[in-house]
Amino acid sequence: MRHALLSHVESKYLLAKPPEFAVGDLVDVHCRIVEGDKERIQVFSGTVISRKGAGISGTFTVRRIVNNEGVERIFPVHSPKIEKLEVRRKSKTRRAKLYYLRNLTGKATRLKEGAPIVPSDKPAETAPEAVVSTAPQAQAGA
Repeated sequence: MRHALLSHVESKYLLAKPPEFAVGDLVDVHCRIVEGDKERIQVFSGTVISRKGAGISGTFTVRRIVNNEGVERIFPVHSPKIEKLEVRRKSKTRRAKLYYLRNLTGKATRLKEGAPIVPSDKPAETAPEAVVSTAPQAQAGA
């Protein structure tokens, strides 16, 4: 259990609505990069291979392949440097950490497709209600 005073101090630095993603998702992380007196947004696309910690100390690791070399980057979940995080594809995984992807190459790194992505600006569609027909059923073999 976390100390109440520590939680109170950390609470003003937490994001009001942290991004929702899971291990195995293909994400685009839009980061603010400061170069001299200029600031720009750089996108880091890859697969989330782990999530660690909770609260202000929570982090996630994103892995991608650049020039046949694996590149991993660790981001704090509540970092003010992250402009936004887009989930491009959800994957179904059976592990909390996907470190085994480091040893795989090519098509072997593919993950199974998960639930479809619902855009956050639209509410999720509900399934239509079952329609009960009042018409008499046709007799089979008549």
